Amino acid sequence: MVNNAAIFYIQDGYNTSGQRLLGRQAAGEGFLKAFVQNSSNDSLYCYTSSRPEFTEFCQRIQPWIIGSRQIGWIPMTNHQALSQVGTLYHPDPMIDKIVWSRRFIDQRAYSVCGVTHTIASMVVMEKIAQLLITPVQPWDAMICTSIAVKTAIDRIFHTQAEYLAQRTGSKPNSLIQLPVIPLGVDCQAFNQGNNTANTRSSLRQELGIPPEDIVVLFVGRLCFYAKAHPVPMYMALEKAAKITQAKIHFVLAGWFENEQEEVNLKQSTKTFCPSVNCIFLDGRKPEIRFRIWSVADIFMSLVDNIQETFGLTPIEAMSAGLPTIVSDWDGYKETVRHEIDGFRIPTLIPPTESGLDLALAYFTNQFNYSSYIAHSSLSINVDIDAATKALILLINNPELRKKMGENGRQRANQTYNWPVIIKAYENLWQELADIRMTATMSTPLISNQPAIPWCDDPFRLFAHYSSSTANQNLMLGLGSMSNPHNLDQIRQNWMTNFGADRRISDQIIDKILATIAQAGSVSIANICQDHAEISPAELLRSLIYLIKFDVLKIQ
Repeated sequence: MVNNAAIFYIQDGYNTSGQRLLGRQAAGEGFLKAFVQNSSNDSLYCYTSSRPEFTEFCQRIQPWIIGSRQIGWIPMTNHQALSQVGTLYHPDPMIDKIVWSRRFIDQRAYSVCGVTHTIASMVVMEKIAQLLITPVQPWDAMICTSIAVKTAIDRIFHTQAEYLAQRTGSKPNSLIQLPVIPLGVDCQAFNQGNNTANTRSSLRQELGIPPEDIVVLFVGRLCFYAKAHPVPMYMALEKAAKITQAKIHFVLAGWFENEQEEVNLKQSTKTFCPSVNCIFLDGRKPEIRFRIWSVADIFMSLVDNIQETFGLTPIEAMSAGLPTIVSDWDGYKETVRHEIDGFRIPTLIPPTESGLDLALAYFTNQFNYSSYIAHSSLSINVDIDAATKALILLINNPELRKKMGENGRQRANQTYNWPVIIKAYENLWQELADIRMTATMSTPLISNQPAIPWCDDPFRLFAHYSSSTANQNLMLGLGSMSNPHNLDQIRQNWMTNFGADRRISDQIIDKILATIAQAGSVSIANICQDHAEISPAELLRSLIYLIKFDVLKIQ
């Protein structure tokens, strides 16, 4: 069985404790915790650039380890060791450098597995498009968290392939696997059992909410362009409050992008939903993020932006047994079953080619990313009347709230619970291993050709700069700087000792100098033969380095 993966660890991909809490970070932290707790393998592997990062990884996962686990470090300087694991898991879609780097060793050595989050930014879209010409293999995968995001990636591949066919006369095929595996949630964390009523009562008391009042909950970034424009939600709540005459509290748990955003979101409540008591809470605080679900009767998230791809909070709401009201948009289409777990509210988008000016402005840096998605989201409509109708139905019918909440809880447990998702990951990694054993390799490395066309061996690309090239027949003798005193001066000087970590050790150098002193002169071929355990490339570079400073001399 080869169903394991080394985790490419960078703190930003798995950390939710920062000032800016992003969806990809919550998803990354959830995945890492679930993988540690639910992996069927005895060993966990971490792929990082430094020992301190590996130490941080170990400290981070330690509270989650159940039983005994071996934790192995694979440094980036030894990425060929990934062949022992089988797959490298990267926490985002930016896998191009990894697959290019793999060409320096063996393209069949291991699989690369990325995962999508937002794909709306130019850099991500460009990286995805470039996968058509990077050396991805049929045993690599980009996990799509929803059918919605897979459809978007397929479109990027299609338009890029059409362009390349027009430009070069050849239309490349997409080789990377695009499996759809949703994000997961820890359903147990939302099941507080007998404590649910107590938590609900104490939180409502803290927030000044009477037991009989209706609480509608939104969880997520409090940003009109990066998550959900709040005003349509405000307006739907105001209409529902007037029609039902219910006392409604709208709890928004999240964080603001900046002070201007905070002021506008709060002041807008007085204009668009004066009958509703709006409560803003800092959703970055764990005690808020994990307890707030129990205070609510209904969850609502009318997302209307192009950077959303899956949407984790409706799954969390379903896990908490809440009926959901969500926009019929992106991954929400796949997670919330209309009139079963809640309601999906119709959306409306402008026709194709209505936003070419927005795309050009973004490409030419007239817009930054935030402006680009803001302009786009303001042209996407979520049906306020339909949202109002859904609110009224749920406000007036406690039994419907309970039924939909239970349906959602069951669906979350069966489909989105982390053990289910981790099993899907492991099945995928096993499938990639099977493909790796049999599939035809794409773009095999040709002898004497660079692994990366624009990042070649400098001694091949610039060989013509030199008068001559070192060869195995060169005879080497001792130079004027070979005595211990002079050699020590070279080793102590920063300029002359720079790059020592990429050369043979001082001990090996001393052995070579002793051999040459005894023989008078020795060929490079004989030195390589005497030190066969050392990489020939490293040995040759080191010998020419010694010639450079007259420690050795060509005879």
